[in-house]
Amino acid sequence: MVVAKEKMMSYEEIRQKRVEENKKRMEALNLPQLSTLLHTPSFKPSPRKQMKPRTVEKQLVVVRRSSRVANKPPPVYQEVLVDKVMIPRRLSKHRDLSNRVYASDEARAEALEKAEKLESGLDPHFPVFIKSMLQSHVTGGFWLGLPVHFCKTNLPKRDEVMTLVDEEGHEYPTIYLAKKTGLSGGWKGFAVAHGLVDGDAIVFQLLQRTTFKVYIIRVKGSQQS
Repeated sequence: MVVAKEKMMSYEEIRQKRVEENKKRMEALNLPQLSTLLHTPSFKPSPRKQMKPRTVEKQLVVVRRSSRVANKPPPVYQEVLVDKVMIPRRLSKHRDLSNRVYASDEARAEALEKAEKLESGLDPHFPVFIKSMLQSHVTGGFWLGLPVHFCKTNLPKRDEVMTLVDEEGHEYPTIYLAKKTGLSGGWKGFAVAHGLVDGDAIVFQLLQRTTFKVYIIRVKGSQQS
């Protein structure tokens, strides 16, 4: 028992000695002060400012009236019917259509028959279609709609300049509108230059992607309205 107690005391002395040595080392390295600084906040939170509620002062102000109307009674407002304001429509220039020439059914059919005969003698390698002229083609809006199937199969998929070549070799540029499958700008110039009238049969032969050879079959026996 005495030996064990001596061993315990010697172990306690050794542990205490190590603690003191470690303490001296920490003091030498200034570790206690650093630990204290790390646990101490570096800034002090500023006290929260209390916002004072904003007060709005209301004052009664006497509205000043002009001396000219001060002694007059207040105005009385009533509903008043006001005429509707209309913007005048722009009047378009009146077209004189009294000299229009209308083809008879017999004359129109005769012109179409001649056109079909002419078509049969053309080179079959070039696509062809026939168009019988109406008043809207030659005297009205001057818009020429083309066969939809022919356009979808043979003509460009977007707007292009189509050249019309008459039988004398003269060229007339026109605007082809792909979505509307028809000729717009330039067609009027061609129709007027060739004196086209209602009932004329036109043979269109597509020589190139944007070039038509045009043959005109004149209507006969037309009557004037």
